[in-house]
Amino acid sequence: MSQLETTPAPRARRPRPKVVTLTEAAAARVREIMGRAEKPYAGLRVGVKNGGCAGQEYTLEYAEEASPLDEVVEDKGVTILIDPKAVLFLIGTVVDYEVTKLSAKFVFRNPNETDACGCGESVTIVPRAVAE
Repeated sequence: MSQLETTPAPRARRPRPKVVTLTEAAAARVREIMGRAEKPYAGLRVGVKNGGCAGQEYTLEYAEEASPLDEVVEDKGVTILIDPKAVLFLIGTVVDYEVTKLSAKFVFRNPNETDACGCGESVTIVPRAVAE
């Protein structure tokens, strides 16, 4: 009998970590806001744009549809869509929702931040280097 040659099974890839995660408070607030929206949305778009005195600002907005190159993160029942240009700036970010006596807001805890302005509206972010 001849032996059949077999191709070894491909190795399973290690799951990639999520670019952005939500605390339970942030996820609950997003689910609440999205549930009251005037129409259904594909998810929450999270990004970074140039602006403010420190150079960059976080953005949050309804996403009507996912773009083909968006990074899609599912976390605690929320779909988060991230523009590919923002991914390296946001790796490892945790989004929280804080309520104080004077305000209620989403707060970004980003390990890539190197500076922030005094008013808290903008930050300086160094993009994470691509692992080789």
